[in-house]
Amino acid sequence: MSLERPDYRKKNIKRRTLKKKNSKVKLAIYFIVFQILFGILTAPWIVYYGPFNNLKKNIVGAAMTTYSHQFIATLFLSDASIQKIRNGGDVGVSNYKDEDLSQINVASNDDTIQTEKFTSENGKFSGQLLIIHNPKKVKIGYSSQLGIEGQKTSQIAKNNNALAAINGGGFQDKGANSTQLWTGTGAFPIGIIISKGKVVYPKDGNYNEKQYGVSGLTRNGILVVGNYTINELLAKNVTEAINFGPNLIINGVAQNRDENGNNIDSQGAQPRTAIGQRKDGAILLLVIDGRQGLQMGASIKDVQQIMLKEKAYNAVNLDGGASTTMYYNGRVINNPCDKFGERTVSTAIYVEH
Repeated sequence: MSLERPDYRKKNIKRRTLKKKNSKVKLAIYFIVFQILFGILTAPWIVYYGPFNNLKKNIVGAAMTTYSHQFIATLFLSDASIQKIRNGGDVGVSNYKDEDLSQINVASNDDTIQTEKFTSENGKFSGQLLIIHNPKKVKIGYSSQLGIEGQKTSQIAKNNNALAAINGGGFQDKGANSTQLWTGTGAFPIGIIISKGKVVYPKDGNYNEKQYGVSGLTRNGILVVGNYTINELLAKNVTEAINFGPNLIINGVAQNRDENGNNIDSQGAQPRTAIGQRKDGAILLLVIDGRQGLQMGASIKDVQQIMLKEKAYNAVNLDGGASTTMYYNGRVINNPCDKFGERTVSTAIYVEH
């Protein structure tokens, strides 16, 4: 016979019930934590070694097109595996040919600029297009503090009293007094800079070294796209030039390979910037936003298809990602994805007033 009083008995029952509830809550928390940790640890193996080929291609492509995030792929995959994923097993050859610049008519003196906004049919990206009817108005600008720090695309535009501008070529983003990458402001360009007929960068480089993905403009406003040495560009009377790549369209033909032999569509969805020229001489300046909400951006193939739709005869991809910026009529008109807003860069393509 129990000597416990009824009130003690009720308290003990409540304590036991509470303990059971607490135990269930703890088990549920432990289970959720376990599932999260298990998901984090196994996700890379599922992505990289599972059957999801499109997901695998997009993640590897996006990672390998950014200098700072390549570890997302290289930590789990060999170089050969990365190459295979990016090419989808395709080992074809490039259809690259030098340009036939005789097809471009640059006689127009129409100084008007058309602006167009668009959204992809699948809603994955949105962008802006400027159509510059007088190609002679398009020039290359660069940071006035080159080698010390970069400047925003809008600032480079203002320095040159420009009506419009987009970001230009790539850069090694390291600080002026640092050997570490990803600590600086875009002070050190990658490739070449020719502006107003002067070779700005490299100052003491090899003028016979092939530069890939060139965006050059001759004195008459013809866009030179492709793979050239500085000496070859100067021989073509190119007075403005940068480079990044890959080449998108040459002589009206969609290019299928980048400079490393990778399939043109081996990169993932990103914010993008590109330049092209129609046969009538009009210059096409394109930016596509991304890394915002459900809009991750566009693939290189997407950019190529837009340029083809806009009747570009020659076109080339420029630096994208957080650098992607379009300035027009005194303000930035796209949505740069950098958390601090417009990013500082080395170079810009601008349009004179």
